[in-house]
Amino acid sequence: MAATPPQAILDAMLLLRARRYAEARAQLQAHLARTPASVQALWLLGGACQESGDLDAARAAFTQLLQLDPRWVPARVALGELLARAGQIDVAERTLRRALDDDPRFARAALSLAQLLRHAGRTREALPITSAARTHSDDPDLLLEHALALRAWQRDAEALTLLQHVAAAHPRHADAAHYLALALHGAGRHEEAIASARRALGLGLDDAETWGVLARALAAAHRFNEAEDVFRSALQRDPDALPLHDDYARLLWLRSGDLAHATAALDAALQRQPDSPALLALKAQLYGSAGDTHGAYALLARAAALPGADVQIEVAAATAALKDVPQRALDHARRAVQRAPQLAQETLIQALLVRSEYAEAAALLQRAQAARPNDQQLLALQATLWRVCGDARYRALYDYPSVVHAWTLDTPPGWTSLDAYLDDLRTTLRHLHDLHGHPPDQSLRGGSQTMGDLASHDDPVIRAFFDHAIVGPLDRHLAWLGRGDDPLRQRNNGRWRVHSAWSVQLRPQGFHVDHVHPDGWLSSACYIDLPDTLGIAPVDSAPDAAGDEAQRAGWIRFGAAPLPLTPPLPAEHYVRPEPGLLLLFPSYMWHGTVPFSGTRVRLTIAFDVVPG
Repeated sequence: MAATPPQAILDAMLLLRARRYAEARAQLQAHLARTPASVQALWLLGGACQESGDLDAARAAFTQLLQLDPRWVPARVALGELLARAGQIDVAERTLRRALDDDPRFARAALSLAQLLRHAGRTREALPITSAARTHSDDPDLLLEHALALRAWQRDAEALTLLQHVAAAHPRHADAAHYLALALHGAGRHEEAIASARRALGLGLDDAETWGVLARALAAAHRFNEAEDVFRSALQRDPDALPLHDDYARLLWLRSGDLAHATAALDAALQRQPDSPALLALKAQLYGSAGDTHGAYALLARAAALPGADVQIEVAAATAALKDVPQRALDHARRAVQRAPQLAQETLIQALLVRSEYAEAAALLQRAQAARPNDQQLLALQATLWRVCGDARYRALYDYPSVVHAWTLDTPPGWTSLDAYLDDLRTTLRHLHDLHGHPPDQSLRGGSQTMGDLASHDDPVIRAFFDHAIVGPLDRHLAWLGRGDDPLRQRNNGRWRVHSAWSVQLRPQGFHVDHVHPDGWLSSACYIDLPDTLGIAPVDSAPDAAGDEAQRAGWIRFGAAPLPLTPPLPAEHYVRPEPGLLLLFPSYMWHGTVPFSGTRVRLTIAFDVVPG
């Protein structure tokens, strides 16, 4: 039978329950003066100090307790949490891991460690911790951390199922509603995400992050007026939140194509923080989208020179300077590489190519590809170097007849013909293209792009595209490619999965700048609706001097490197679009489109594929 605590301890407990923390603290300190080895008094004292805001005294109490009883796990967890709050992340992590080692069944230790890892940007590391802990605990906060760890590993379906369970079992849990809204939005279930975010707000989670989740879900559901209102509400709660400014300015730009309108909120924030590198970089991105490359570079150069500027701003400044001031681009890139070698490597290689410093570019490429052999941007830069140097190995990578092929879509079940299906798909996609501006960070100019991952869309016509229409052509394409030792075929295991998908609608004079898809393996262009002003050059005619592209208006082109090289590298291969045609090609291949005239739009679906 446990001994009855001393009266001083009982009195202190009553004071703590009454939230009379100062009196409890005095009572406990008096008791400790008489009985300094009382671990129970130290435990309560630490809690009293913590509740009254004296975190240093709380840490001292828990530290003294652990010196007397090193296996008091709750005290070690409390100490770890206080250390984390004080920014002593490494020490806090060691403290919490020690607590979990001492008692693997103490769920609070696992929860606090998982939260620490998430706040440190290391959410993936939390998965084994939460996986073990949830076998003996159904604490809702622990389950939420497990769901977030699953999402970090891209196990989104499992995470969504768990979040739905937690939200249903704990309908008054505001964080559960918040994270469920986030997962639903990621799954393309935007109306459900809106409802869950509003439920979180109704439960009292009145912070900028939850308002931001609601705003993004409203925008994805094409409820743009509501989204703008909610973004403004979110920014009222956190006027300097960079992700909110980014998404709000992007929405304004996409809706209007008006630079001044899109940057109004950013300008207001910059009046409060004129030397914020991140805000200047966001504004520069919009300037670049509007075609003001000089203005974009001026903003980025200013931002990069400010104290605390992220290395990515230096990288962006290098990219913006490539065309007009290549020596400055090289200077920016070299500074960025000194700070973050891997992050800035590709930009430095581009700057070296533009400056014709091929030997250094080749050495950098060799090291980078050894570390990231499947990086499609690196493969594109390798091909560019070989081509500009006249290296015969270039043609092995850019052997168009053996790696670029067009297939006709299969007619999905439920439609009598491919034309009938394309009519329905055309109508469905047009409803999604209700924005005016092009995305700031994408390749299209003079058109619109759908928001979110089109492959996650639940519309039955769109589902038929991904579940049926492209399956046969992709299977046939992999069989046609076969296996081999080249970077494309050596990854061909006969299986595939769609990595990401979107639709683009180009207006007359619209086009795609030449680009590659760094995260893909195979990329695609599927033609749904086309203008009647497509070029009429013979398909087998070789491209020649400038002006030849007028005969290929609206066509897709391959091989034109977008870098200002000497000499320039023009396009080498063109394909004329046709409705229902699915064109597949390596993701490392430079590709863009030729502008077209007339009054009709050019409507496509594009997606990237990775080995399954």
